[in-house]
Amino acid sequence: MIEVDNVNVFEQIIGYEFKNKKLLQTALTHSSYANEMNGKVMYNERLEFLGDSVLGMITAEYFYSHHPEMPEGKLTKIRASMVCEKSLYQFAQQIKLGEFMYMGKGEVNTGGRNRPSILADAFESLIAAIYLDAGFEEAKKFVLGFIANASIEEPAISDYKTALQEIVQKSPGEILEYFMAGESGPDHCKTFIVEVKINSNVIGTGEGKSKKQAEQMAAKEALRLMGVKV
Repeated sequence: MIEVDNVNVFEQIIGYEFKNKKLLQTALTHSSYANEMNGKVMYNERLEFLGDSVLGMITAEYFYSHHPEMPEGKLTKIRASMVCEKSLYQFAQQIKLGEFMYMGKGEVNTGGRNRPSILADAFESLIAAIYLDAGFEEAKKFVLGFIANASIEEPAISDYKTALQEIVQKSPGEILEYFMAGESGPDHCKTFIVEVKINSNVIGTGEGKSKKQAEQMAAKEALRLMGVKV
């Protein structure tokens, strides 16, 4: 099924030559193509499952070793940003993965060769294929070719209260509390105002359509005043 010329070109791009070409074939096969072939060929979903775990281990080890100053929570966030669909899609584009994939005609016609979810999954499948073909160290070498050169962007904070609590906990004895400072508007459309305090000192004020939202906005303002990027 695989054309020799295409295999050689792709292997040159990724910098790895497969001993078992069937592993590469499976990694590059989307389920839509397997369906068109009436199930006569294997597709890459099982490899994707394995590749996800191998990728997780490689990235966890890399960030743990290269960023000894980072606490566990920050390491988790950075690793998550590096193995998310957006990042894997970008890695897949670097090796023109979509151009070499086997897809059903319908999938191709609807833009499947450039669909982020398909390429991200195929990239994980490729990692698994290399792992099965040559072992962990070769898979690690392949992955680090992307990870080590990628710019690290810590994900934006989504839970401001938790982020603020983590900062305050670093200073023993500090007491963080939220207080209702007021509310306005009719019963069906109230606006709540909340103050967040450390040891009775107001460090942030927020408004929201619910008490929880107002607390989050108060925490966000506190973080901003502390110089934290939010």
